[in-house]
Amino acid sequence: MNTAAAAAAQYLALSRRAMFGTLRKPTSFVPSLLFPLMFLALTSSSLERSISIEGFPEVDSFLQFAVATAVIQGVIFGSISAGSGMAEDIEGGFFERLIASPVARTSILAGRLAGTAALGFCQAWIYFAVTSIFGLSVEGGLAGMLAVAIVAAALAAGVGSISVALAIKTGSAEATEGSFPLFFALLFLSSAYFPRSLMEGWFKAAATLNPMSYLLESLRSIVVAELSALNFFTALGIALGVLVVGLAVASALLKRRLAMDA
Repeated sequence: MNTAAAAAAQYLALSRRAMFGTLRKPTSFVPSLLFPLMFLALTSSSLERSISIEGFPEVDSFLQFAVATAVIQGVIFGSISAGSGMAEDIEGGFFERLIASPVARTSILAGRLAGTAALGFCQAWIYFAVTSIFGLSVEGGLAGMLAVAIVAAALAAGVGSISVALAIKTGSAEATEGSFPLFFALLFLSSAYFPRSLMEGWFKAAATLNPMSYLLESLRSIVVAELSALNFFTALGIALGVLVVGLAVASALLKRRLAMDA
């Protein structure tokens, strides 16, 4: 087997392991599916009348306004499992056996993140399927839903890479899972549940500085208006930016850990 084929087989094997590992542990993906849907149902019911406020974007319902937030919320929730899985490998000794083998070092990260990206992609479609039962209309059509799912996959890999970096640094599943509130705070300090045009004071300033606001607003435009290249590439660019930063940090920490274990 040539070098390229061997590397491809390693990436595929570790990606498959990450995906099936997630499926074998319902606790790692069921909450990330159910919690955002429950929160979406709660906010849609309690904030439905807010869409009649002067200056609120034209939407069919608050469900339509907030579904993109539910997708991203689920992605953030589910992506923590990438770091948890890496930490469990470190705690259980599999990581040491892996680095002792002639496996490509980059496949250790890529395999873990591929499973997370696949989960994020599937989550987006599940949310659209469930919310369509309750009357959701996506103005961007199937192409718009695909665009949202692609961004969700990229962001899942990005948040997952940061989670993996924390796992490599701490070697603790508990410490990695404890990072979830930080990501959640970033989501809530954005225009996730209310348009920035109607905000005031420090919250508006925080939401304006928060890149998550622009990602959410771009995805929301695809849902409530139409699919446009500008909205798609804005959201995708932010998601890929998170991925680049996360990969850089995770790669640096992985090299440091490999040097310590050498």
